[in-house]
Amino acid sequence: MPREEEISERKKQILKAIVEAHIEGGEPIGSKYITESRQLSCSSATIRNEMAELENMGYLEQPHTSAGRVPSKKGYRFYVDSLLNDYAMTTKEIAQINQLMKIKLSELDRILDKASHVASELTNYPGFMIKPREHSVTVQKFEATLIDRQSFILILVASNGAIKTRNILTESEVEKAVARLSEALNDLAAGRTANEMSIQMIFELENRMSGDVALVNSVMKAIWEVLNDLDSGELKVSGLDRLLQYPEFSDTENLGELLGVLERKEEILDLVSDAEDDRVSAVIGSDSSVRVMNNSTLVYKPVRQNGHTVGVIGVIGPLRMDYAKVLKTLDNLGGNLTNLLADSNGEKSEKGEKHDG
Repeated sequence: MPREEEISERKKQILKAIVEAHIEGGEPIGSKYITESRQLSCSSATIRNEMAELENMGYLEQPHTSAGRVPSKKGYRFYVDSLLNDYAMTTKEIAQINQLMKIKLSELDRILDKASHVASELTNYPGFMIKPREHSVTVQKFEATLIDRQSFILILVASNGAIKTRNILTESEVEKAVARLSEALNDLAAGRTANEMSIQMIFELENRMSGDVALVNSVMKAIWEVLNDLDSGELKVSGLDRLLQYPEFSDTENLGELLGVLERKEEILDLVSDAEDDRVSAVIGSDSSVRVMNNSTLVYKPVRQNGHTVGVIGVIGPLRMDYAKVLKTLDNLGGNLTNLLADSNGEKSEKGEKHDG
């Protein structure tokens, strides 16, 4: 079997033509179609031979008894990595992305959510946004505000900028203890991750609170809940109904399994949360460790601030995805958001590039 690096230029042209024709029409592609529609300067017989060799090399598959062939996952992978032409975005598409840049930066969640909707609208595939897992989130500051004699609001300012509140109801009067509680938490618990909240620290907190174990237990439970919530990551999907227009998802069992993975979110978060740079990535079929994505493609782009991934935007769809458009759209969306976040801090983009299409 020929090595991958020995694939000829003619085979590359034929593979590229088959991938793009299959993406456009969804049907197996025969040599006659390539000869007539793609105007390659070789005979139909030559194209048939080359297609047979591409199949032997693993780039094409022959479904059922059809004379035509479709790209394999390996073929899509080679297409994305080596054959993809740059997609020229339209003025309307660029305007939709630029409109997103007018959103105020006060809430990153809202920006990412809106970006996923724009990605879905521009590509016609479901879009998604992710806030990655953050295994080092801490509470930087605690404040306790009295509601009445037996209840108070615990305010937690996290290291990632999030502000969370928890209502704490106690069995004893806490009017005099609230001020001491804020001071004790800022002395003992501020700057610690959930794993760093030691038994010794809890004992010291109980001593500072005059042995009120019930109060300390309620407060520590609230703190752990907040830190675990901030660490767990978030996944939101928009435009899921767009999957129904693709025949690949007409099997209700396969569609249900994919929707289940998206609802559970953990496996998808594992796929994208470890991104260490700002490149667009495509997870094609069996590239993924998620079994039910074997016939799907997930493309995503990290959004970064201060060299740290603060979010991810992407789309999910069939293997025969319009890769050129999807990769270009996400690169523009994610790049503009990264630049916007950098500008908000008076910084320059990591690459100093403009993503204007």
